[in-house]
Amino acid sequence: MANSILIIDDEKSIRGTLKEILEYEKYQVDEAEDGMKGLALMEKKRYDIVLCDIKMPKMDGMEVLSKIREKGMDSPVVMISGHGNVETAVESLKNGAFDFIEKPLDLNRVLVTIRNAMDQSTLVEETKVLKRKINKKLSTDIIGEGKAIAEIKAMINKVAPSDARVLITGGNGSGKELVARQLHELSARSSAPFVEVNCAAIPSELIESELFGHEKGAFTSAIKQRQGKFEQADGGTLFLDEIGDMSLSAQAKVLRALQENKISRVGGDKDIKVNVRILAATNKDLKKEISESRFREDLYHRLSVILIHVPSLNERKEDIPALSDFFLEKVAEEYGQPKKAISAAAIKALQAYDWTGNIRELRNVIERLVILGEVEISEKDVKQYVAHK
Repeated sequence: MANSILIIDDEKSIRGTLKEILEYEKYQVDEAEDGMKGLALMEKKRYDIVLCDIKMPKMDGMEVLSKIREKGMDSPVVMISGHGNVETAVESLKNGAFDFIEKPLDLNRVLVTIRNAMDQSTLVEETKVLKRKINKKLSTDIIGEGKAIAEIKAMINKVAPSDARVLITGGNGSGKELVARQLHELSARSSAPFVEVNCAAIPSELIESELFGHEKGAFTSAIKQRQGKFEQADGGTLFLDEIGDMSLSAQAKVLRALQENKISRVGGDKDIKVNVRILAATNKDLKKEISESRFREDLYHRLSVILIHVPSLNERKEDIPALSDFFLEKVAEEYGQPKKAISAAAIKALQAYDWTGNIRELRNVIERLVILGEVEISEKDVKQYVAHK
């Protein structure tokens, strides 16, 4: 895709000349005859570079530059002027312009400046992408340095590079999904899809269609063909959360998919090859479910090549300080306010609490304390706003 340039100049001849030269150089060029129209275009589209005249009616170039920075737009801006002097150039650069070029324009100088500005624009975009990747990684980090979590992290590091199936067990809100996401992020499949299915949230009559897709006309509401989660996760990871709640008929089809690496859509007879890594999680005792004929033993053995048990928060209270700090930061970000401090006594009070809702409950409690507590969350705040059992 061609790099895009916006020219803001009230002189039609200047705009026309620049556009002709830049389009010859394979740039995609838009133009605006005044600052207000230029800003309106920038609201709709990000430009790799903006060429802006300083002296214009309605809104001069300095004001345009100021508005661009106020709105957080990061396109490099090159100021151009027929009344150039050292003071104007210095003022432009101090206000955030990438460069300053005098009229009449030296087209070679313009092209060199544009190439340099493009390099900066590319760097800005690459930095944004890198930050998104870092933030994504941080959002899936498992917080805590206690013995139990250290063992889980070590297991993840060993298992993630393989394609081994993993069964993750633990209570609701204990962090099973985070373990699954870490296994995916640290695997060779990390650039491919991570597709999650909450088996408990899907009615039993729809789970097969959700997993395997369906053909048009397979049932009354099947008005068009639909890909299932197995196909959507092809090349990546399929996370079957709360698999203990899956119907026996769906279990049989999942077992076939694992044995043969192929599925067939509901209402179809064509086999479709799939290449997915399966991770599963449950809060149930699957061995008990097997003994009561609610879960297939052969599927259990297919899924549990590696077993990872996530301890409850009550079993890892030494991690509450780190988790509380993490959630204080996340809640502050969400609310757009400074991060609140929390006293050592407040942390001890949290560690004394019975966390039946695990980490999910701790996150909710921290949010409540941020909203209702003092500037520094105190032991009194914890006792007042956390309902003890």
